[in-house]
Order: sequence, then structure tokens, then C-alpha cells
Amino acid sequence: MTVPETNPSELAGAEQPRRDRDARPNADAAPPEPCHLGFVFALMQEAGGTIDRLAGAIDIAGAGFTIREGGLAGRRVATIVSGAGRKAAARAAEILIAGHVPKCVVSTGFAGGLADDVARGDFVVASEVVDAAGMRLGVDLPRSLVEFATADVSPDAKRPCVHVGRFVTVDAIATTPEAKRQLGQTHAAIAVDMESLAVAEVCARLGTAFLSIRIVSDAVADALPAEVTNLVKQKSLAGQLGAVAGALFKRPSSIKDIYKLKEDALLASDRLAKFLEAIVPQIVPR
Repeated sequence: MTVPETNPSELAGAEQPRRDRDARPNADAAPPEPCHLGFVFALMQEAGGTIDRLAGAIDIAGAGFTIREGGLAGRRVATIVSGAGRKAAARAAEILIAGHVPKCVVSTGFAGGLADDVARGDFVVASEVVDAAGMRLGVDLPRSLVEFATADVSPDAKRPCVHVGRFVTVDAIATTPEAKRQLGQTHAAIAVDMESLAVAEVCARLGTAFLSIRIVSDAVADALPAEVTNLVKQKSLAGQLGAVAGALFKRPSSIKDIYKLKEDALLASDRLAKFLEAIVPQIVPR
């Protein structure tokens, strides 16, 4: 996705981003200058809306990743797209922390809803993250963020619906309502994703604050097309096109499902970007 050209003065208080720096630390170089926040996305489809909102955005390539850095709500933020799954997310978090020293790393993107009151398009904030093996890590939520998320909302308000609770991290997408409902009941979780616990583990080991804030792309009662699992695994455009071609060969009617997934992802990414911009001041007060 193309990052729009923006006048650096539009950073509105954020420090000017650095240019032409490898994302890996160099022993002979000066220590990296900290940024306020780091966002770890699994997929570009999730990250696109946020990247488009960065003021004065630049790309910093290194260690197999491209980090995009710029201003958001007057803070300097760095975004990285890891690829799906724990191993990729953990590596991306390590690179982001080493090269940008963020005060807080946020695992963000899409999540599946696991509770009946968590609707598609709602936002979820992790109070702790667990996995099926029993690993469990708590999340130290800023008070201002909790107050923002749990504030009473009148029926006429246009404020987004936000839920705070436990996330469960899994190694494969739950595509059926039965699988999602079982996950929610087994782990007393409100949302499921494939990366949050891995990022939380890296942050705990490196002494960096951690949050997981996501938009619900599918509610507990929503069934996902079988092809979505193969699509998520693809890291390149060529791989995604190949997965689409394979899906069409096996099930020609899947084109409608794939097109709807794309449209829904674009809307969710833009909605997530607006929400992240709104809560950045709650995470990193001036």
C-alpha cells in the first residue's frame, strides 16, 4: 500500500522520524532513539489503514522486515508487518524493540470474537493472554485506557463499543462457530488471534510494556470460508494470488467469499486505524 506524501510539519508535536537506518542494531552505531509506540500487525491488510494515517511516514528496511515510522496523534510510532503466527510475530517484535526502543508495543490487527456480546466491528483490549498449553501472561493496562474503554456509552453515542477481557492465542484459525464457541468457553476468553501471546512473551523478556488491541473481524456466530486459512498463510502477493487461483479451481463460487473478505478487511483496517489514533493519547499521555 502506498504511503501518502505528508509534510513533516504535520507531525503535530511528534519528533521528526529518522531516515535510512537499518532495523537491526549495529554495535558500532549510536544507541537507537526511542519512539513512543510500536505496532505489530500480522498482515498488510490489517496494517494498511494505520500506515495511511502516519504523518511524515518513512520506510526503514532491515533484518527481513520493513518498518514504517511516522507521526500518529502527535506521537512517533513504528509499525511492522510480521506475517501470521507466533514465530513471525515474535521475531518482528524483537526487531522492532531492538531498532526503535518503543515505550510500549501493541499487538494489533484483526481478532475473532468468542463471546455472544462481542460483535463484528467491536474493539477488544486484552487484560491477559493465554494459549491452549496453559501459558498465561497478564497485561498491565494504563488506567486512562481502561477508563476510556469501559466508559458508559449512551445508545445515541457514536463512540465505538470496546470490550476488555482475556485473549487466547492459537496456531490455526478457528473458522466455525462451534470451534470459536468452544475456545471461548474453554479459556473464558472474549477474543482469539494468532500472535498476541508471542508478542507479549518477547515484551516480558525484554522489559517493554505490552498491549493487545484489536478489531473483531468475525463474531462467534460467523463462519469463515475454508479458503481463508490458506490465504492468511501467504506472505507474498504471488502467494496470495496462487491461493486465490487454487480456491477458484476447487470451488468457483468462492470468488464471492474472497471478494467480501477483501472488502470487509479494508473497512475493518480503516476503522481500526481511526480507533488506534483516538486511543494513542490514552496509552502515551503527553
